[in-house]
Amino acid sequence: MANKEAAFKEIYAANSKKIFHLCYGYTGDDDAANDLLQETFLKVWQNLDKFRNQAMISTWIYRIAVNTCLTYLRSEKRQAKDELTEQIAETKREEFSEKNEQVALLYKCISKLEESERIIITLVLDEVPYPEIAEVSGISEGNLRVKIYRIKQKLTELYNQYERL
Repeated sequence: MANKEAAFKEIYAANSKKIFHLCYGYTGDDDAANDLLQETFLKVWQNLDKFRNQAMISTWIYRIAVNTCLTYLRSEKRQAKDELTEQIAETKREEFSEKNEQVALLYKCISKLEESERIIITLVLDEVPYPEIAEVSGISEGNLRVKIYRIKQKLTELYNQYERL
């Protein structure tokens, strides 16, 4: 048991920041992202004995996190959530410095993307290697590069629209 705890602490330390970013990319909300982070790592702890080393452990954790986020989004009432996210973004914007404001705006733009695009761009921002992103998202690496290019174009357009407001 002590070995499992030590291994888990190491896994958490190595992956929690990236998983938080992934969850935040889905929700645009610190509290919800923290809840999803906790839920993800609870599932990791419960299933650690079942991990078979066929994939990298980080890929396995990303899959758990993505499924946790998608389940959360399906169970949420999206309309009320969007309005709340807008209010939170407005409130937080007043607290942010200019650099943090740009980061907040980037995440707001990311939250407007399709689910699959959010997964991919969040992993790219966390500097996850392309082969691992391809495995998590279930598409070929060549196809992934095209998708990333298109997502970046879409994000640039969204970002520029918000900048003009």
